[in-house]
Amino acid sequence: MATKQKFIIEPHFRLQEWIAEEKGYFKDEGLDYIFREMVQSTDGKIHDKGNKVGAYQSFEEGRKSDVSCACHWTVNVAAASGHGRLNRDVYSVAPSGIFVAPDSPIRTPADLANVPISVGFQSGSHYASIQALESYMPKDQIKLSFNDGMLFKRMEMLLDGQVPAATLFSGPYYLAEQLGFRKIMDNTFMIANMIHGDPDSEDLRKYFTALKRAQRDLDLRPELYTHYYSREFPKRWHDIMDTRRWGPGERIVFEPYTEETFQVSRDWIADHDIFEGGDLGKKRYEDATVSVM
Repeated sequence: MATKQKFIIEPHFRLQEWIAEEKGYFKDEGLDYIFREMVQSTDGKIHDKGNKVGAYQSFEEGRKSDVSCACHWTVNVAAASGHGRLNRDVYSVAPSGIFVAPDSPIRTPADLANVPISVGFQSGSHYASIQALESYMPKDQIKLSFNDGMLFKRMEMLLDGQVPAATLFSGPYYLAEQLGFRKIMDNTFMIANMIHGDPDSEDLRKYFTALKRAQRDLDLRPELYTHYYSREFPKRWHDIMDTRRWGPGERIVFEPYTEETFQVSRDWIADHDIFEGGDLGKKRYEDATVSVM
């Protein structure tokens, strides 16, 4: 009889996994697991991916945890393309915004026309920036830059004055705000959960039940938990971080990611030619998603 593998948890720049880990909620559920952090432990290098390498490419490459997260647009297409199954019981909402330096001449969203905005390729910042800016300018004036890697790398480049604007979410969003970088506009977006391989369905239930408990704690007393952001930040940033000033970040919503949401999102992606050749995968909602709660 094969030995059952431990459930692999990788936190996602949010607070809930850290709360559940520190307060023993995963253990309370009887989950046999490994908790593996990947950003601080690589000094942020895991996000230094280079040009046009983002969340979708990481799904193509294959992620190692049993559950991972990314913007719902990319998880949608990746699941329909056979790179995992989207958890249809739960999604998240992440605060996100387009930031510029304190002394930037950019003052309004309209001023971002033809300005290269650093985002992650086929990642949440890519889609969310287009979605937000379309109400201010035609598509041909939205200039996104995919040269600067993923979240922590483009945060670093913005703070170092190497890019004129960047879309940030989660902890980097709050650090930029704390340091006086100006948020030109919000572009909040949804995050979905991807199930990888064939983890035990009961383990999945235990994992999300623990996160639901952690979300209640965070809703009630967010100021008690914002210090957990430091667990994923590269240590070189710790001396300037004051997480007491930061907000609760991503909120996990225990409501269905419906078939209508799945299809409306695909229609929007197709209309914006984000995937070469319009290939968004062939799997239908019932085949690309799974219920875990």
